[in-house]
Amino acid sequence: MVYEVNARCWLRALSERLGEPVRLGNVPEAEFDGWQGRGFTHVWLMGTWAVGPRSRAASWNDADLRRRCAEALPGMEQADLAGSPYAVSAYKTPRELGGESGLKKFRQQLSRRGLRLLLDFVPNHLGLDHEWVAEHPERFVQRGAPGPGIFRPESAAGELWLAHGKDPNFPAWTDTVQLDYRRPATRAAMIEVLKDIARRCDGVRCDMAMLLLNDVFVKTWQDFPPIEPPPATEFWEKAIGSVRAGQPEFMFLAEAYWDTEARLQALGFDYVYDKRLCDCLAARDHAAAQRHLLSCTPELVRAGAHFLENHDEARIASVLAAAEQRAAALVILGLPGMRLLHDGQLTGARVRAPVQLGRRAAETPQAEVEALYDELLGALAKSAVGRGEGKVLPLRAAWPDNCTCANFVVVQWQAGPPTFDLVVVNLAPHRSQCYTPLEAPDLAKYNWRMQDMLGQERYERCGDDLQNQGLYLDVAAHGAQLFHFEPL
Repeated sequence: MVYEVNARCWLRALSERLGEPVRLGNVPEAEFDGWQGRGFTHVWLMGTWAVGPRSRAASWNDADLRRRCAEALPGMEQADLAGSPYAVSAYKTPRELGGESGLKKFRQQLSRRGLRLLLDFVPNHLGLDHEWVAEHPERFVQRGAPGPGIFRPESAAGELWLAHGKDPNFPAWTDTVQLDYRRPATRAAMIEVLKDIARRCDGVRCDMAMLLLNDVFVKTWQDFPPIEPPPATEFWEKAIGSVRAGQPEFMFLAEAYWDTEARLQALGFDYVYDKRLCDCLAARDHAAAQRHLLSCTPELVRAGAHFLENHDEARIASVLAAAEQRAAALVILGLPGMRLLHDGQLTGARVRAPVQLGRRAAETPQAEVEALYDELLGALAKSAVGRGEGKVLPLRAAWPDNCTCANFVVVQWQAGPPTFDLVVVNLAPHRSQCYTPLEAPDLAKYNWRMQDMLGQERYERCGDDLQNQGLYLDVAAHGAQLFHFEPL
């Protein structure tokens, strides 16, 4: 279970609250204790790397970005626009965040509590201020004439134009410069960067990981002819293998879209974004959420990073009412795989701050949202969820012409037989019914007591009936239940 923290905004808020500068090296013990107490296993410290003045200036000169930042932070000043943390000028922690020594102390504090540290690796591009722009321009996508989405660096000799980084579906990111993964020298240099990052943390979240897949990269940059034939092997396979040769337990999380998730998992990623589920839940498309989970292989569900929000998404409290969010939250928390929660999500924050901001507006916590996460995380910590084996269960209609079974997500967890736990969620705004087959060993051997750990419901069921007919569920609107099964 991972907690994403925007390092710059979080440290700024802590400093303002405590009335003294807080850096990574002197974070109060209570912050670490809180993460440990809620059951997190990893902290993703987003935005720890240096950003240079050219990239910050490019952000400030973007009128649309300035408008969005001003909407999120009324009274914003230029100093508040710290630049995108994904326009990296150097993979070093800046002094204002505590420097490399502060990062080391932060990781040590996590480790004392059994927590691990995730940091960002931005493989697709670098910031305009990175030293390679002057010292190694051959590592970037380039050509000898001007055009859209490219720029001429101040250090360039002759007619050298470098491309800004981009996702092919959107305009170029003008605060970045695009690395050329068709060049073996670029790949080798970025693997060394990755290995250097890996020495300072326990895992990396790899930004826009699918952009480096060979076919994606070649198509994206087909108008910029390669200087040499592109490699036949995939970058990620070698990069992940190189890190794991020295750190076998190192974790890789891929930001991934466009149905590339299974490919990236096959190349060595432990976890990949499950953006489709996030979109279905936010759009209240309950049937699509269920179809998605049941269509995925069990291996892909286990490799999914399941979330309702992160720094790129709308705040879920601005999209779903508290009862809806409780149900959706139990879905992402009750699935096998990575469970990703975002700083501010647990207090009901509603304003999404663009990542370029170094400060965010203060928001009053929503007591109802705080209570629902306290309830869910407390109950899950006492359950088998996240331990043992978890399975998304198929469902069938409770009776002919009752289509409400499409509103459910049901997940079974078993850590130590014979007991097991069942996550039951009705995402719909009305009561729904279904049958689900249970898959516990020796199910028919016992009669069972089932107790809702999130409520007062308690039932007894015949094992033969459960084996032959499945479990009948009749659940209230936005019902979120966690049943513990014990033999009588």
